[in-house]
Order: sequence, then structure tokens, then C-alpha cells
Amino acid sequence: MPYHEFKCSECIPERKMHAVVKGPGEDITMALPLGYLNTIPGSISERGCAYCGAKHVIGTPMKDVIHLSHGPVGCTYDTWQTKRYISDNDNFQLKYTYASDVKEKNIVFGAEKMLKQNIIEAFKAFPKIKRMTLYQTCATALIGDDMNAIADEVMEEMPDVDIFVCNSPGFRGPSQSGGHHTINIAWIKDKVGQVEPKITSDYVINYVGEYNIQGDSEVMADYFRRMGIQVLSTFTGNGSYDDLRAMHRAQLNVLECARSAEYICNELRVRYGTPRLDIDGFGFEPLSNSLRKVAMFFGIEDRAQALIDEETARWKPELDWYKERLKGKKVCLWPGGSKLWHWANVIHEEMGVEVISVYTKFGHQGDMEKGISRCEEGALAIDDPNELESVEAMLSLKPDIIFTGKRPGEVAKKIRVPYLNAHAYHNGPWKGYEGWVRFARDIYNAIYSPIHQLSLLDISKDEIPTGNGFVTSGMIANAGLAEEVISAGDLRQYSGKYDCVSDLKNKIYPDFKKVTEE
Repeated sequence: MPYHEFKCSECIPERKMHAVVKGPGEDITMALPLGYLNTIPGSISERGCAYCGAKHVIGTPMKDVIHLSHGPVGCTYDTWQTKRYISDNDNFQLKYTYASDVKEKNIVFGAEKMLKQNIIEAFKAFPKIKRMTLYQTCATALIGDDMNAIADEVMEEMPDVDIFVCNSPGFRGPSQSGGHHTINIAWIKDKVGQVEPKITSDYVINYVGEYNIQGDSEVMADYFRRMGIQVLSTFTGNGSYDDLRAMHRAQLNVLECARSAEYICNELRVRYGTPRLDIDGFGFEPLSNSLRKVAMFFGIEDRAQALIDEETARWKPELDWYKERLKGKKVCLWPGGSKLWHWANVIHEEMGVEVISVYTKFGHQGDMEKGISRCEEGALAIDDPNELESVEAMLSLKPDIIFTGKRPGEVAKKIRVPYLNAHAYHNGPWKGYEGWVRFARDIYNAIYSPIHQLSLLDISKDEIPTGNGFVTSGMIANAGLAEEVISAGDLRQYSGKYDCVSDLKNKIYPDFKKVTEE
């Protein structure tokens, strides 16, 4: 097995087992790094914790809920508004965050009394909101605060409210994936089956593992509506608390993110006999196949095919336009969990880019297996990389762009590698046919933008008090294209003439080479 050892991690020899280069003719039995293990001491992981996985990933997208964390305010702040989980109730869940704000004295004397006061205060501050989720953190779990007992007391005193308790402190599992599992099981155990829904269609589904990043779930819900399918609940993007208590009445669970939400689908099948069907909303071909599968379950294949034909005819020509200009560009696919394998093959097939590296921070072995099997030979696969390893990989692989989260993305910008936010998107939604074109456009703009080309210049030696001004401003002025480039919005008019970045530099900025050499 061709393990890859990072120079920066030579002092942590165990890390060698967590990075693999996929060699010629190798499959996942020969090119699979270790994964979903506790972070090795000495390696500064960029993972989220189990509390983050429960609250930030799964719970918070629920729209009509007060999400209150029982613990230090830093835990709450770290999981507030870093993803664009929008909702149709004026984004209530994004505007506010709630914490019991535990201090040192509460650790010593307990914080249950304070928690009860905070719950009541929150409901009084927002009288129209009658639902709440309580999240346990490391500090209050260690001192043994009984959040379930407090929640029961409040619900007895305030009969019109309902409270869900998620006991998922940060140390519960090696990464945020442990929190995914905890909140999935707790929800079905404590809340599902408590509400009877209004059924309006002969075809009823739960849309599971979908978090409405910049409107993703609304795109997919529109497709289902056009096929005559009722989406009973969405777990949990733009999802309603009471709708999710009625999940047991769906005929089918349609699962998008298998890493974060397969647990609840499996339990719904055990408890209520509800079948599970895995789909993929990214990419023309995977999405089309997914809609066909859902339609086949209900026997309405003609409706799905009509939708597929309409959307493909409308958007495929534009996707092909971007594919022609992105062909051969090198991508580091570093998104986290299921997008590792949702995207690995389809961005190559439908956008022409070459996947030269994949990684996951919290994915399981199954995620890495599917990702590696779908990427090209020579790709570097990394489990739970730290910041130094990410930088070393970028410097050696020299990607044209990376798809990753905010933290490693900001590091990439420092070494002048463009990045797209794979977790919260740049200009989403990216699901659906139009969304996939929008993703391609974001990639195109990130790679070809003049702003990114200017970032490659080292202006640290420019002399400020000169008659001609900075080299960069003079460079644009000399090219005589400043006004034209600004008015263009993007580089479509240039892309037809100059299909690669080097040509772009030479044509738009003719003295680029001379300036950089000086």
C-alpha cells in the first residue's frame, strides 16, 4: 500500500497510515487510509466535535426552534451562523443564538437552576416560538447536570411548549460524526410518532439528510412537487419541529447525506417499516437517476422523465460551455463527509476537472472507500489532515482550486490558491440542474478571475512614492482594459479567446512576466 508521509508530520509516525496515494490499477483494498479514529496526540486536527455535529450540522437548520446550548458561551458562538441554513420564517434560527453561559462558579455548584431560568426566559422573549432543543456540552456533561429533568419540569409548568434534549457533549465520539448519530437516534426515540400529519398526496416522503444550504432543499422539494410527491418533513433543513415528529407516516425515506442521517432512516425502517432510498442531488446524471428511482418506487416514471427532459434541455448547454473551459484543471476535493464521494466522479465527468486529492475530517471508512474508488489514479487521499499537512499538500500538488471549508479555505488563500466553500457554498444553491451550472460558474470565476491573478503578484517591494503609482495599478492601466474588465462582471468575453490562466495573464496583463521577474 503506497502510504504517503508528510514531511511536517515525520515526528508523528502514526500519521503515515492516514494518507495514501492511489496507484495505477489499485482499488480500495490497496489504497485506503485509516479513518474515523481518535485524533493522534500532537496532530492539531481541524475537526469539529460531537456537540458541533449534533447542533451545528443536524439540529440548527430546524427553523421554528430555540436552539439553546447548556455550557460556556464559546461553544454556542462557534456553532452560530457559519453555514447558510436558510429558512422561510425570516431565518429565525440564523438570527439568534442561545446559551446558558456557564461560568466557573456553575461548574463548582451546578448549573441546573440557572438552566431552568434561561429556558423560561427564552420562551418569554420569543412568545411565538413554542419549541426548543437543548444541547449538552462537555462542561455540563462532566458535572452531571440532568437536562432531561429540567426539560420535564418546564414542560409541566408550561404545557404549550415542547423541548427536545440532545445529550451530545464534545467528547462523545472521535469527531462531529458522533454527534450526528446521537441526535438522529435521540430524535426518533423521543419525538417521532407524537404528531399526526395532514396527508395531501398518494405519494409521501421524508427528505432526510438535507440542510437547505442556500436553498438546496427548496430546489429538490420543487422537483418532488412537480412529480406530485408530498414532502412530509425535511430532516432538517427548513424543517418544522412538529412536521419532524410526524416522520413515521411517510411511505419512503429519501436519503441525501448518508454520513449524517442514515441512522434515523435505518431506525425508521426497524420501528415503522419505512423503506430507505439513497439519492444524489448533485450533477445532471446522478440527479436524473435519483429522480427516476424515487418515481419508480411510486410508479410515476413518466412524470420524472418529463421533468428531467425539461431541465436538461434548459441547462445542459450552459454546463457544457463551462466544461470546455474547465477541462484539465486540477482540484483538491476536501469537503468533509459525503460530498467526498458525491462529487469525486461527477465533477470530472460533467465539468472536466481532474481530482488530484480527496480528504475527509469526520467521514468513516465507507466514505473514503467510495471517494477513492471514484477519483483518478495518482490522487492523494488523506484522513483528518492538520493545517500543516494541508499546506504541504497544496504546495506539492499545485491545484488550480480547492473545494473545502472556511478554515482550510482561508489558509489556501494565504498561499494564493483559490477555494470554494464546499460546506456553505459561494453562490448557491448547488443542487439541482441550475444549481450544478451555478457551481460550475463559481469554479470558473474562481480560477479565471483577474483578482486571483493579481494575488499571484508579489507587491511587497513596490515603492509607494513613485510618479506612476503601484506596479499592479499601472499594469492594469497599461493594458488599457481596466474599465472593460470591471464592466464585464466575469470573464466570459475573454474566456472564448484565452482558455487558460497563463494566456489570460499574458493577454490582459502583457507586462505580467516582466513585473514578476523584477
